[in-house]
Amino acid sequence: MALELKQNLRLSQQLIMTPQLQQAIKLLQLSRLEMIDTINQELQENPLLEEATSEDEQERIIEPDMDDKPSMDMEEVKVVDRTEEVTGEGDGREDFDWDNYLEDYSTSASSYSKMQNGEAPTWDNVLTATATLTDHLMWQLKLSRLNDLEMKLGEQIIGNLDEGGYLMATLKEIADQEGVAEDTVEDVLAKVQEFDPAGVAARDLKECLLLQAKHLGMLNPLVEAIIKEHLKDLEVKNYHHIAKTLKIPIADVLHAVMLIGRMDPKPGEVYNEERIQAIIPDVFVFKSGDDYKIVLNDENLPQLRISNFYREIMGNVKGNPHAESSKKYIKERVQSASWFIKSIQQRQRTIYNVSESIVKYQKEFFDRGIGYLKPLVLRDIADDVEMHESTISRVVTNKYMHTPRGIFELKYFFSSSIQRTNGDAIASKSVKEAIKRIIDGEDPKKPYSDNKIVVLLEKEGISIARRTIAKYRDMLGILPTSKRREFF
Repeated sequence: MALELKQNLRLSQQLIMTPQLQQAIKLLQLSRLEMIDTINQELQENPLLEEATSEDEQERIIEPDMDDKPSMDMEEVKVVDRTEEVTGEGDGREDFDWDNYLEDYSTSASSYSKMQNGEAPTWDNVLTATATLTDHLMWQLKLSRLNDLEMKLGEQIIGNLDEGGYLMATLKEIADQEGVAEDTVEDVLAKVQEFDPAGVAARDLKECLLLQAKHLGMLNPLVEAIIKEHLKDLEVKNYHHIAKTLKIPIADVLHAVMLIGRMDPKPGEVYNEERIQAIIPDVFVFKSGDDYKIVLNDENLPQLRISNFYREIMGNVKGNPHAESSKKYIKERVQSASWFIKSIQQRQRTIYNVSESIVKYQKEFFDRGIGYLKPLVLRDIADDVEMHESTISRVVTNKYMHTPRGIFELKYFFSSSIQRTNGDAIASKSVKEAIKRIIDGEDPKKPYSDNKIVVLLEKEGISIARRTIAKYRDMLGILPTSKRREFF
């Protein structure tokens, strides 16, 4: 086969994203905390970017047109320059066209909330640092009368506990690591198991419940037998089988079950820090007459501008051939800072418009509650604000809205639809709430079956299948009928 060289002409189309657009998309999907970290990092990396203060009299002020629909093409915004009103006539820097590079970016990136009436709600409750399970146990260990070896083994045991308080390592593994006998480790384990919370450092559920029963003074032969031999029956509430197997009255079984029900199967979770989450909303929604007003939360969000200090430098390097490299560097940093500030402005404008559209679609929810939440999909909002669905998806991810009805993630307001018997549509979240309401109102001794819930929902004009009831019930974390039944 002969080898030869050929030239071919081919025409093709490619989608290329500009650096500005890539940056805008990246910032758009960040959560509030991630956004603050990104801004602080940019402040450290770009010397031309600085944080503005409230005392800055020469700050350039943005006046966005809230009627404009946002787009991801880095559209221009209207700017009012207050600098000349303060500085007066020429100061020797007019030779360099600084404003040609600044354009409309030398301003605080946050501006929407300044134009809104109303203030953000005050936060009466603040989170403080709490002790972890490890901290709590180590504190008790140091107060115990143990020798150096026992103290070291105790630290190993505490260090191998999971979030629920269970020991994940075997005694042999700890003994081999420390070069001691298993009996020595077991003696120290017994001392750690006496610590608070009761049931900590257990190796399985049975041991955890037995430790708690002993600590609470409830460890009688019946309770011990149920924990050791009938945990499966206890889980499915098959109390009659327990009574038949142990040959005792059902009343005695119910009394023992009531005592066991007071115990905690995961005693360590009370110290789990991950259960405490501080949610700082990105958007505030206020009731104003019959309408709702939207205010972006700019609190603690650094206000950015391009440093005026470098104007002086650019004025001094003009005509100096040795300073061309410095001039080029400053221009590049100005452009980078300009892109970054405008990307933040674009992000804030987009969040505002999407939030405004959500409030418009879900006004009945804000007025009357979850039962009136409308079916809503990304395309509805995308069509309203004239943006792509993928952009809306980025906006509603990890963003939260503070409303008169509580704090919700923006994703919460999007829900699939279910047809009513009268032809109207209802949001699936409203159906879940109706299921929860029905189950909350049932007789605990005679809980409703899924088929009965289907009948009750049909009376409210909601027609769905029994398997859908079961699926929604599982999503709500509600147990099936047999496990919801209470005997006392």
